[in-house]
Amino acid sequence: MHKAREVLKHYFGYEQFREGQLELIEAIGQGQDALGIMPTGAGKSMCFQIPALMLDGITLVISPLISLMTDQVRALNQVGVHAAFLNSSLTAGQYQKALGLARQGRYKIIYVAPERLETRGFLEFALDAKVNISLLAVDEAHCVSQWGQDFRPSYLKILDFLGRLPYRPVVGAYTATATPDVRDDILDILQLQNPKVVTTGFDRKNLFFSVEKPADKYQALLSYLHKKEAQAPGCSGIIYCLTRKKVEELCYRLREEGFSVTRYHAGLSDEERQQNQEDFIYDRRQVMIATNAFGMGIDKSDVRFVVHYNMPKNMESYYQEAGRAGRDGEPSECLLYYEPRDVRTNRFFIDNNEENRELDEQTRKIVQERDRERLRQMSFYCFASTCLREYILNYFGEKRSGYCGNCSNCLTQYEEADIVREAGCILSCIQANGTSYGITMIVDILRGSKSQRLLGKGMDKNPEYGKLSHLSVTRLRQIIQELAMQEYLAISDGDYPVLYPGERAKGFSTDAPLTMKLAKELEEDRAENLPRKRKKKTAAAALSEADNHLFESLRALRREIAQEENVPPYLVFSDKTLADMCVKKPQNREQMLEVSGVGEYKLEKYADRFLAYIHQGKK
Repeated sequence: MHKAREVLKHYFGYEQFREGQLELIEAIGQGQDALGIMPTGAGKSMCFQIPALMLDGITLVISPLISLMTDQVRALNQVGVHAAFLNSSLTAGQYQKALGLARQGRYKIIYVAPERLETRGFLEFALDAKVNISLLAVDEAHCVSQWGQDFRPSYLKILDFLGRLPYRPVVGAYTATATPDVRDDILDILQLQNPKVVTTGFDRKNLFFSVEKPADKYQALLSYLHKKEAQAPGCSGIIYCLTRKKVEELCYRLREEGFSVTRYHAGLSDEERQQNQEDFIYDRRQVMIATNAFGMGIDKSDVRFVVHYNMPKNMESYYQEAGRAGRDGEPSECLLYYEPRDVRTNRFFIDNNEENRELDEQTRKIVQERDRERLRQMSFYCFASTCLREYILNYFGEKRSGYCGNCSNCLTQYEEADIVREAGCILSCIQANGTSYGITMIVDILRGSKSQRLLGKGMDKNPEYGKLSHLSVTRLRQIIQELAMQEYLAISDGDYPVLYPGERAKGFSTDAPLTMKLAKELEEDRAENLPRKRKKKTAAAALSEADNHLFESLRALRREIAQEENVPPYLVFSDKTLADMCVKKPQNREQMLEVSGVGEYKLEKYADRFLAYIHQGKK
């Protein structure tokens, strides 16, 4: 579609569409409903923003969070597109003024919270004869499904709103994390009509995935942050924690160490959360330490690492949060620290989820069971010995096998080991106890612990007591998790999960080999070796010494402009665009338009200042 390519270049400065974008744009342009399932950073927003600029009427974008709307509206205005948002952050006067301008046709794209769809003022606007809504775009569409990880009951009001309109606009739905069940829910609940469904795949090739189980998580994190600071001074990162308490603790300790950090969680005032978020987005603070309340829809493109200090509750949440790294396509890292207590904390959150209390008893039990199963799958990821990327993609229904070369498991030397003897000891130990116990107790029995807790229960009388004392706690836990994945063991639900024989335990025999992959090297050796083994570099890191000097000059100019305009630096130009300027060294406006990420609007605003710096750099 020639018009779509013109819009892409004129406003956004790109020559080519990414995978799946043009298919969705063409479908919307031809009046067909659409569902786009694309990973974070794949350019979902373009799939409704570009049709919005091609269609005659207004595009309404349903969005779940104020931060998401603010970020995208600010980015659109930066490239010369008139856009606005309608949500609770506006005063009554600002809201009425925005509606008035919208009636006059000032805005091509309006972001609106789903709760607003049923308010009197908004309905009067939508039903006004002068207003033509040509496209209804549902962003974060997985929120419509009870089986999704971010279910929002307010999303169910979208269909009621459509029913009130005297006509039906084209409907597009977009999400990054949708299992087959959630995809079917989106199609069903939104009643998409003969939709064009595009799933581009969930792989983010630029992201490096790693799982570590350090004895001292804080020291491991400290070492990692010092390494990042040495490799890429001033780079941005996010550290996710499960609890507010842990966010506060880490923020205090890392500040004491001299790191530029800030914090975000639901216990802070709205004003402080907003300020801290802006400090991070505007590069006044390098690292954000946060609970999962932070980040949904934050479009900061230059986040170079995401560390999960605690294991999240499911793969959907993990992949969405980890996906905030490297949205500009540049190599970035996703590191997860695992410890057993994370499982217990997540199980507590699942069992005490306030949102589930609104559901009827039967539905609540079903949702809880699904959440517990998701937690089990998340735990299995942390103990996987196969490719981590393969595990993630297979979870989302994208069958993949083999070596990716860009995850900690693929860069670790593994060997096939026969664990049939160890498996026999573990199953025999569990059966001999007569009473079920958790993993910690089973590990202590097998390693011959002398703890009073164990001896007081007479566990030293178990026939398997001390039989696996040669194995480390970590290795034994790996084997137990492998047996659970292969269904020789099962782990109960509840506040105190216990081990018991799984479905395949009856058929277990020591006469046949049972293999799993075990690392040849120690965890700390592996972590130390990873940076040397990986070869991928950011576009900026690949520049020559002279070009790198120019790159830093252009970054300084970008900061100056961002402060003048009170916008985040990445909204002026991304690092990738600056690196392309350093390589192409445009000498005039015509050549500047050939730089990826430079469109007509930004050319007029910024070209002369950047060209002057590039000209100085050539002297």
